[in-house]
Amino acid sequence: MAGALPAIFLPFSRMECRDPYRIDAPPTLRYHRCTSKTHRKPRVRLSKLSLSLLLIPLSCAQAAEDTVPAKDPAVQLALVAGTGPAQPAPVKDLIQPPAPIREALIVAPEYILEDIEQELVVSPEADYPQLSALPDEDVWQRIRSGFAMKPLNSKLIQRHEKWYASHPDYVLRMSERASRYLFYIVEEVERRGMPTEIALLPIIESAFNPGANSVASASGIWQFIPSTGKHFGMEQNWWYDGRRDIIGATNGALDYLEKLHKQFGDWELALAAYNWGENAVARAQAANRKRGKPTTYSHLRMPRETQNYVPKLLAVKNIVSDPARYKLTLQAIPNRPYFEAVTPSKPMDVKVAAELAEVTLEEFLALNPGHNRPVILHDQAEVLLLPVDKVAVFRANLKNNDQRLVTWQAYESDKGEAFADIAEQFDMTLDQLRQANGLSRYATLSNGQTLLVTAKEEAEYEFTPFNMHATAVQEMSGFRYVVRRGDTISGIARKFGISQRSLIAMNNGRTFLRVGQKFTIMPGSSRRAVARKAVKVSKTAKHGSSKPQATSYRR
Repeated sequence: MAGALPAIFLPFSRMECRDPYRIDAPPTLRYHRCTSKTHRKPRVRLSKLSLSLLLIPLSCAQAAEDTVPAKDPAVQLALVAGTGPAQPAPVKDLIQPPAPIREALIVAPEYILEDIEQELVVSPEADYPQLSALPDEDVWQRIRSGFAMKPLNSKLIQRHEKWYASHPDYVLRMSERASRYLFYIVEEVERRGMPTEIALLPIIESAFNPGANSVASASGIWQFIPSTGKHFGMEQNWWYDGRRDIIGATNGALDYLEKLHKQFGDWELALAAYNWGENAVARAQAANRKRGKPTTYSHLRMPRETQNYVPKLLAVKNIVSDPARYKLTLQAIPNRPYFEAVTPSKPMDVKVAAELAEVTLEEFLALNPGHNRPVILHDQAEVLLLPVDKVAVFRANLKNNDQRLVTWQAYESDKGEAFADIAEQFDMTLDQLRQANGLSRYATLSNGQTLLVTAKEEAEYEFTPFNMHATAVQEMSGFRYVVRRGDTISGIARKFGISQRSLIAMNNGRTFLRVGQKFTIMPGSSRRAVARKAVKVSKTAKHGSSKPQATSYRR
């Protein structure tokens, strides 16, 4: 009998079980839980009366169905809720009353509602609109559909949720940067059968900033350190850093995560190993086994950063699942490729490549962040990434181009030659020369490097790559010296042929040494540079404009 009742009765039946003492409940339900015999009989009589009254609108609806023409648009309107749980067919001309508040809340977001034909008149009182399948036009929804990591019982998740919720501008900027890369990452994650939470990992690592660098020398959206990057095929030289390459770093990161998952059999542990190191996680597990403790992620003793790593990712997952719950907005990302790869046939300036593609320099560098120098070597960068709608434009402009593609040239500097003089010779500022060649701000004299300088307009030459040797980066930007037992400031300075004052200046004035400390040794900081500075200081002191300062050193 209950299955044949109209739909308008069912909400009250459900409400009767939930809250029989509601003031707005019908009289037949007001005293449902009362055990007094005085209330039972009126309840039964009223229920029969209500059933008899329900027959009236049903008979009227049947009469209207027989008399109203079928072509009337008002009659053609189908009520989505149907006439009962066992019969989903639409009922014509029967206007349902609004469902109770608890039922009316069960509706879908607007973007997944199926469009109704224009000729139909939609009643504002119709509840339960017809739903269609979730669209594939949004990458965020695609990610939500692939979530597969198990929940983690950690208070840290709520802490990170609160932080993101209190920084809506940060979340919006991050999602805007992600719009360039996320489709490709999700494609690769799904192709490998990995949970789509992995696609959100660059949010934790770099907030999708391709130029991000950490204090541990990690770089790119996946934050690879140099040694791990080389292990997974990311070339790093003076011209190019594959750790910042979008395609290469993404493939390397997913390869590494797959390897870690096979090793530990658990995504939480794999992520901990990605952050902390696989050997460190293995040692922590061995220590727990020795003590008879569990070896899962929650039970391992880890650094604070690793303890927060998975909870932070799960907090981002929860935000992506329902950003409105946290009053956050995510940039809409269409479910289609953002970029396409093209192969350059010859070297060209980064700026020229951006102009040929008719995109801003910022947009070009965001898609091709691996280039360290202002010139792209066609044999170093296998592909250039361009927005999909700019690929044809780039090829057409390159074909019709009659201008110089490279406006830089190599310059063989002499050892001891001042960088300021070189910059002036080629109409550059000292900062431009340093930036183009990756020189340290502390370096003043050349140690014989080959430098990249602007080319003269009238010069005609074929650009050839240089500084391809492995130590080119070290020669330009210096290297790190680890302090050993027995080292002194004066001893380190003598070892590398620099003055004590220069060594201290290179390291932000640090004079206290301890074993394991890293000191920066810059090229071009020879005694000749110090002698030139000393002459200037002596002249200034002679005129009385400054006073000599005594410097004390401690081990």
